[in-house]
Amino acid sequence: MKNTYWALILGGSSGLGLATAKKLAKHGYHILILHRDRRADMEVIEMAFNEIRSYGNAVIGMNVDALNAAKRPEIVAQIQQNLPEGNQLKVLVHSVAKGTLKPMYSENGPTLTDTDYRITFDAMALSLYEWTKALVEAKLFAEDTRVISFTSEGNTKALPNYSAVSVAKVALEALTRSMALEFAPIGIKANCIQAGITMTKSLSMIPGYEQIKENALKRNPNNRLTTPEDVANAVYLLTTDEAKWITGTVIKVDGGESLI
Repeated sequence: MKNTYWALILGGSSGLGLATAKKLAKHGYHILILHRDRRADMEVIEMAFNEIRSYGNAVIGMNVDALNAAKRPEIVAQIQQNLPEGNQLKVLVHSVAKGTLKPMYSENGPTLTDTDYRITFDAMALSLYEWTKALVEAKLFAEDTRVISFTSEGNTKALPNYSAVSVAKVALEALTRSMALEFAPIGIKANCIQAGITMTKSLSMIPGYEQIKENALKRNPNNRLTTPEDVANAVYLLTTDEAKWITGTVIKVDGGESLI
């Protein structure tokens, strides 16, 4: 691969996004990460970015709100300015984890509203299409671009407090199929990875996550949780020339957890 290709990761300062950034950098990609973090967290994040830089490729971190539609044109323009002449985006990874975790019914606590559903849907599903469309219009993609996003087993199974995210994940998969079909003429391949239960900051925000973690360990025939590195390995596989005929799919990366 010529060293003129970049991977843009939406939500790459931790978890699956950061592990993916490290993996792709090791395989020659320059990395551009959009993330939304507090100043107090930036020291640790910059240490992680410097680790990626040590692999020998460029890393650009932009602490911006990638979900703000009004600011998206400005962010895209900044990306254009940051990319050296002749460089293009060959990979777009959507690793946005912003959703509302409330029950649909509760006797004494708050429950999901239509606004909760809309915010979660916009962040975790629709933004994939919006960003892909914006980058296509800006002519930033290479001829053989791979668009990859992350779904979960909540796409088919009901989990407490997960309804809004579950709706978003189902929509994300539907969008991925449609994008694989309709962007095919310009060489875009789009796929979802269904990761097993992975110990990330996002998981720890789910009420009752310890029970979810315990159940996953019991179900997994390989007797361990999925790691961010497991998922990053699969992302890399989908970026290879050998995977260019894979598109519009949901690929499970869970060590067999969902078999039971």
